[in-house]
Amino acid sequence: MSNLHTKRTSVLSQATLLSLSLSTATSLVLLQLLTRAVTFILNQALVRIAPPEVFGTASVQLDLVLSTILFLSREGVRNTLLRSTDQGRQAQQSANLSLLPIYAGLPLSLLTSMVYYSLTSSTTRTQSHFTLAVALYALGAFLVLLAEPWHVRAVNELRMGARVRAEGVGVVSQSVATFSMMLLGGAEWALAAFAVGKVMYGIVLCLVYIWEFRSDSPFYSLFPKKTVEKVHENTMTTYFDPHLLRLSMAMSAQGVVKHFLTEGDSLILSRFSSLKDQGGYALANNYGSLVARIVFLPMEETSRLFFSKTLSAPDALPSSPDPSSSNPAPYPQPLTALQAAADVLSSLMLCDTHLLLFFLSLGHPLASTLLTYLLPKRYLATSAPRVLTGYCLYLPTMAFNGILEAFFASTAEQADLRRQSWALLLFSATFLCAALGLMRTLELGELGLVYANTLNLGLRAAYSWVYIRQYFTARGQAGLVSLKRASPPWVVWTTFLLAGALLRVSERRKEASLSGDLTHLGLGVACGLVCLGVWSVFPSLTLTEC
Repeated sequence: MSNLHTKRTSVLSQATLLSLSLSTATSLVLLQLLTRAVTFILNQALVRIAPPEVFGTASVQLDLVLSTILFLSREGVRNTLLRSTDQGRQAQQSANLSLLPIYAGLPLSLLTSMVYYSLTSSTTRTQSHFTLAVALYALGAFLVLLAEPWHVRAVNELRMGARVRAEGVGVVSQSVATFSMMLLGGAEWALAAFAVGKVMYGIVLCLVYIWEFRSDSPFYSLFPKKTVEKVHENTMTTYFDPHLLRLSMAMSAQGVVKHFLTEGDSLILSRFSSLKDQGGYALANNYGSLVARIVFLPMEETSRLFFSKTLSAPDALPSSPDPSSSNPAPYPQPLTALQAAADVLSSLMLCDTHLLLFFLSLGHPLASTLLTYLLPKRYLATSAPRVLTGYCLYLPTMAFNGILEAFFASTAEQADLRRQSWALLLFSATFLCAALGLMRTLELGELGLVYANTLNLGLRAAYSWVYIRQYFTARGQAGLVSLKRASPPWVVWTTFLLAGALLRVSERRKEASLSGDLTHLGLGVACGLVCLGVWSVFPSLTLTEC
């Protein structure tokens, strides 16, 4: 009877956690809708004021400086703290650990900005107020890190409302500040306007979090507090949970390689492409990343939260089987937790498979026609149109990789991270060779970067999938996850393939006129409706379940 009660409690716990996670996903999607809509509208205005060279410098090079500071300072700690229980002593230790990004952020902000400034070309450095812009970007990054302890609390306590309000108001303030300064100062102050917007975002983020957590105690402290516990009648004073500290350090160290893979395109662009083409690539990335940021990023964050809380294993247990063992013994783990994690993972992968079919069958043959009317005229002569066409393959690959790496980050221990680090080094070399080969040897330009990034994400996704299979196999539940569960029925595949073939024929034969474009787009809408109908009817995954 006791076992039955425990099992029912576990099932209820998983259901409650899934419900809370889905609520979190909804909040994050709404946040991304707000921030992306505001940013998109702002950029539509900015690209008509700022020259492509300034837009490229701000959106490629200076954003790289900002993301480098933030990623290396906080990513490892963020992922680790999702596994904390936030109960008793560990709650204070988690709060102490959340201060580490601030300590790391100050020297990293100074170092990164100085290294970037010393490596920039004379052409880039001669832009108006360039030195001021670099300094303000570094300041903006540090201000964001000051709000990190509040962010960690909001996520771990599932207080998504506080996070949505803080980041939403921050983005709106950033956009207003950037646009106002550019409108008043003109093109000469364009670069500084982007930088002032980043500082404004950091200030407003901190102020809103101060308001949201004003009644909490402890309110905020820049210094860690001691925790005391008794072990065998001996009193131990500690500041950090040893396991979580080691894990966060390992994840932070690995973040250097992962950051290069994530931002490798920006690094290569800044060295081999003109500022004009960097501006075109930045605009294409702004358009292409709308879906990624509005849908994929919230689902990735929510999945990481759900998997971390569902599959948090005892510290003594490794999270993957010993690869040298041909018959690893199953690890004890509640079946309900594994079943819930497997169901969520399979559903998300199945949804991503459908998105892949939509992008390749419908998006690719319609992209060039749509972009003729969507892109500003001055950017049609840049790399933007070709890059956006390549995003039709890149975005679905990004979706798969995000979900699979979320599972890995939620369950991996230090040994797993060490093995993945060696794999990431290999993927880094592969990405670099592919990017340079496609860009320069095959003369694909910036489109070659998109294909190299797609290859890189595909390799990372494949590695995470192998890890996931080993994870479930080691726990005696290999049948819970499979590629078959992530694949729709043959009727769905056939419908999408026929739609894609029909649209490609239409694309080749359409007349170069407004009526020809409208006919082609109308056919695309019709094919899309048919595909949606088939998707909703067949039982693999209905629109409501998605």
